[in-house]
Amino acid sequence: MPLTKLSRLAQEKPLRVLLINAGEPDTLTWSGLYQPLRLAAKIVGPERLHVDVRSPDKFVGGDQSHWHLVLLVADEAQASLKPANSRKLIERCRAAPFWGGVGAGVLWLADAGVLNGVRTALPWALYVDVDSIADHALFTPHLYEVDEHRLTCCGGAASIDFALTLVETLFGAGVQAQIKETLCVDRVRGKEERQRVALQARFGALQPKLTEAVTLMESNIEEPLSTDDIANLVGISRRQLERLFKQYLGSLPSRYYLELRLQRSRQLLLDTHYSIVQVGLMCGFSSGSHFSTAFGALFGHTPREERQRKLATPPSGSDLN
Repeated sequence: MPLTKLSRLAQEKPLRVLLINAGEPDTLTWSGLYQPLRLAAKIVGPERLHVDVRSPDKFVGGDQSHWHLVLLVADEAQASLKPANSRKLIERCRAAPFWGGVGAGVLWLADAGVLNGVRTALPWALYVDVDSIADHALFTPHLYEVDEHRLTCCGGAASIDFALTLVETLFGAGVQAQIKETLCVDRVRGKEERQRVALQARFGALQPKLTEAVTLMESNIEEPLSTDDIANLVGISRRQLERLFKQYLGSLPSRYYLELRLQRSRQLLLDTHYSIVQVGLMCGFSSGSHFSTAFGALFGHTPREERQRKLATPPSGSDLN
């Protein structure tokens, strides 16, 4: 797992996390990230987690403390307010073993060229601001990404999911459950889940065939179409379709479609009471073994284990202390 090293550090010594607030403090992007981590520090104590907050100026001109994780944070609406000292700021961020950005911070890192070849979660509304340098990052439509030691999150409400996922990875499901209870969060979305409008926002006008193909996939989950069928329906050859998916989504149509169906199955396992067999059928898997194998390959555990995780989550109002 990409965060295994960070998780080990959290077990061996106080984990030092620095959040660089380069935007306004009252945005959902900021509060969604900061509040879960603040509560985690309160629960596990200073001997296990220390969370600090700095402005860009204070971070660049302040002490040279060692941080295990540094995140550059700003709401997408503040993308045009890049800090004047951004180059030095980003250099200092990268000095940490783990670093990344949330919201507009992702765009600033990408613009600096430090995310080249890195799977990157960028807010869909900022796709239009991507320049030629930033375009070398591997932008995905996901809510957040962890690529080796680099972490990115699209911000907004996804900041809560991102922060809670970090908490679970570092300190366990029990600590995460306490924070979910405090913040009235019912479900934490996984990093594989997509920003719903990301594809349309970035490619809708420029690549209508690609957008149309994905729309067909999203509309035909229970009875999946073949790649040839999709190509015929959008009016291009199979080879052209595969080229579009590879160029813009970094995946073959068949793989993208499979992940789309598996993500839907995970949502059903967490949010409904359908049996595992029913969920598999509803997502286009005629074989239970095929469903289980494909699910495990993507998520790292079986559909049954996913359902058990849901059942193990303490109900709202339970005593978590």
